Amino acid sequence: MNANTQVIVIGGGYAGVMAANRLTQRDDVTVTLINPRPSFVHRIRLHQLVAGTDEAVVDYRDVLADGVRLQVGTVTRIDAPARRLTLADGDTADYDYLVYAVGSGSADPSVPGAAEYAHPIATLEDAQRLRPLLDAATATAPVTVVGAGPTGIETAAELAERGRRVTLACGGVLGPYLHPRGRRAVAKRLAALGVAVLDGPGSRVTAVTADAVRLADGRELPSEVTIWTAGFGVPDLAARSGLTTDALGRLLTDETLTSVDDAHVVAAGDSAAPSGLPQRMSCQAAMPQGARAADTVLSRIAGEQPATLNQAFGAQCISLGRGTGIFQLGNKYDVAVWFHINGKPGAKLKETICKGVVKHLAHEGQKPGEYKLHLMSRGGTRQEQLKARRDAAPALAGRPA
Repeated sequence: MNANTQVIVIGGGYAGVMAANRLTQRDDVTVTLINPRPSFVHRIRLHQLVAGTDEAVVDYRDVLADGVRLQVGTVTRIDAPARRLTLADGDTADYDYLVYAVGSGSADPSVPGAAEYAHPIATLEDAQRLRPLLDAATATAPVTVVGAGPTGIETAAELAERGRRVTLACGGVLGPYLHPRGRRAVAKRLAALGVAVLDGPGSRVTAVTADAVRLADGRELPSEVTIWTAGFGVPDLAARSGLTTDALGRLLTDETLTSVDDAHVVAAGDSAAPSGLPQRMSCQAAMPQGARAADTVLSRIAGEQPATLNQAFGAQCISLGRGTGIFQLGNKYDVAVWFHINGKPGAKLKETICKGVVKHLAHEGQKPGEYKLHLMSRGGTRQEQLKARRDAAPALAGRPA
């Protein structure tokens, strides 16, 4: 290996920036971040971009360490045996270690008409295309938000607070993660904002047209603008490159976030599937994983054994417009409990977290190695889950078909 170790990070989101910044701890490591966009996308504010209350972008100079080289481009292939990347413009780049942090987006909807007439919100470009469509629509135009996870709830609330006539088609349960008490609090706030919440099996969308949404129970809703927040997908770069992935295309790794195929490839964030048991899609997982991925690379450079994942979740926070939100507490198994904080305190907590994410990234860029949250959680809980899955596997394998 060269005296100076070349590390390339693919993807400049929460996980990628954290990893790139942390890797600058060593003077003999050259770090390059390859990202399709010249600005950092603050993804947890994309619903605000759509509503016109935030631009959801941050200058990379505000979050990226001075020692990280930013290259704007799109990687189209990873040649792991040769340790070489190919970019869309035909350029190639060689690496000693690769951090795969390409993030996630919306899954291609299979519902008839959704691809043509529904508008996703998972990427900056999605949100930027949607915003002028909403601006052009009359104030009374019916807007349907499909999907009642955090993004769907936040989008519906943000638009309703801005005076839009919004229907939220849950397709099932409102806020699946929430405790029933937290769910009631969210439903109450949405009702106060004038959002028509349609839940239960009958609220599943079965077709989308240019001016309507059809539901499983036969109802047809007028919809001048339909926003699609349901589903989850990741770029197929790993699969196209011949690396082992899970069923959704996330790079399969061990508990150190190292690819099961190649010790010189590690993954972090939404596009990683450690032990086939991926963590919840969130910046709450992405940043600690970015730090863990960087630590794994630094350990391998030093000839040391990398540590394993050691984090758990404690909450989920959802904004309900600019003045209200909910901070839903969870137990060590990431299951929501009865306690939550809502109203103005919930909104303040959510806003503190949104600002704190950028501050954490910036601080790691200024003082690499100081981020510690990935070291402070209850990693034993994850080991329990992995053991339970291993114990269950023989029993399932022995069942008759």
